[in-house]
Amino acid sequence: MVSNYDNKCKITCTDNDNIAEAEVDRFEEKKFVDVFLAQNKIHMSWNGKVYVGNKLGMEFTTPGPEIFQVNLGRGR
Repeated sequence: MVSNYDNKCKITCTDNDNIAEAEVDRFEEKKFVDVFLAQNKIHMSWNGKVYVGNKLGMEFTTPGPEIFQVNLGRGR
């Protein structure tokens, strides 16, 4: 089985509770996720529950991108 992840995720600004869709650049499950929001790269670290990052004086959180399990069959 191979794990793939979605290239978009929803992030929330904790300062004003706005929710936006961001493009996922890099992702390592339960470690970090790097996203682009309005051409700004935000590095978000795992805190045990959600990914948290700061940019432009605001704090952002996300549960991360959706992860898909792909069964490759007999390995052909």
